[in-house]
Amino acid sequence: MWVSTKAQYGLRALIEIGRRGGDAVPLKDVSERQGISQHYLEQIASNLRRAGFIRSVRGAHGGYRLARPASAINAYEVVTAMEGSIAPVSCVEEDHVCDKGNVCGTLDLWHRVDAALRDVLGSTTLADLIADSERQDHARLMQLEPNVPVLSI
Repeated sequence: MWVSTKAQYGLRALIEIGRRGGDAVPLKDVSERQGISQHYLEQIASNLRRAGFIRSVRGAHGGYRLARPASAINAYEVVTAMEGSIAPVSCVEEDHVCDKGNVCGTLDLWHRVDAALRDVLGSTTLADLIADSERQDHARLMQLEPNVPVLSI
């Protein structure tokens, strides 16, 4: 399975917006912090808005904010909204009828892979990703603090 940059950047943008609580976040801020082209990010934000993950706020302090609580958005929803099907092979897609299922030695494997993807992405909320991101930032900041020598007397 290959996840496009659209889905990856969509999740990163949602994390960035979600980290600000209820404040509206300008795409320029997300673009700068995440190193994503603002033009590409505008396209992604449009998709995220249509899918109901974010809403726009107009005005001097405008931008985007989450349309639902971060705990109510999971990675599976976001990836499939940005990608469409994430089935590893077409024969396990919901609407696919396979006429080789009775002779295919790999069908069960692909169903297990599909179930594992759905389980991992579906059980990971945006709130989980935000918390992970904040822990990573905290760890980086701790590494940047200078070592303070301890004076012994």
